[in-house]
Amino acid sequence: MSRKNRSSSRLVFSTDGGGLCRQCQRKLVDCVCGKAAPAAGDGIARIRRETKGRGGKAVTVIEGLAVSPDVLKDTAKRLKQRCGVGGAIKDGNIEIQGDQRDTCKQVLEEMGHRVKLAGG
Repeated sequence: MSRKNRSSSRLVFSTDGGGLCRQCQRKLVDCVCGKAAPAAGDGIARIRRETKGRGGKAVTVIEGLAVSPDVLKDTAKRLKQRCGVGGAIKDGNIEIQGDQRDTCKQVLEEMGHRVKLAGG
């Protein structure tokens, strides 16, 4: 490989210090993005209703929002206040207690997100 080609290639993985940040391409320990890095997602908020593993109680799950963790926390707070219920953020997904799909869709569209209702 010539010197010219080597300078245009980028490092994908190195065993020296672990993985690389997806955004700034530095080692994870040296990452400058920190908490401002957006979560993985395609930008389309998918809203579904789940009852699995919850004793038959329904939970509205919102996934796919490609926003930073701080914005995700504020979005969850706004949704919980609007629906008048509790909720949590787990694995980058927002969980709202009860079947609140229509209310969540309306609020997220008002905030400027693209929304799809997933599942039956």
